[in-house]
Amino acid sequence: MSTPTKTRTIYITEADMRRLQPLIEAMKNSRDDLGGLQRELAQARVIASKDVPADVITMNSKARLKNLESGEELIYTLVFPDQANIDHGKISVVAPIGTAMLGQRVGDVFKWTVPAGAVRLRVEEVLYQPEAAGQFNQ
Repeated sequence: MSTPTKTRTIYITEADMRRLQPLIEAMKNSRDDLGGLQRELAQARVIASKDVPADVITMNSKARLKNLESGEELIYTLVFPDQANIDHGKISVVAPIGTAMLGQRVGDVFKWTVPAGAVRLRVEEVLYQPEAAGQFNQ
């Protein structure tokens, strides 16, 4: 579960919203942990792909995060569930950390709850964002 440490605007592209809403609908009977993603989408500002700020984590974005407790840096790509592969750093948007990443901007700090407790992560850099690269149909 993610808990933003400050009030923020969550940006999501129209294309990502069109893909995520049916995904949640299809999965809601088999998973009870989609509430966080539903809440994120409900408060999101939906914008055209060409208008998304380049420092926002959107679907298929690759970002460098820093664990503020340990100092460890993590690099993850936010993907749809069928593309998830932790060995390759591809995190599903329906996984708790994926939900927490969606819509975050460089400099944002958010919490990710793990079995040992909450971990604070900061977005250090968006290494790749499809919209910034001119790829609007991902």
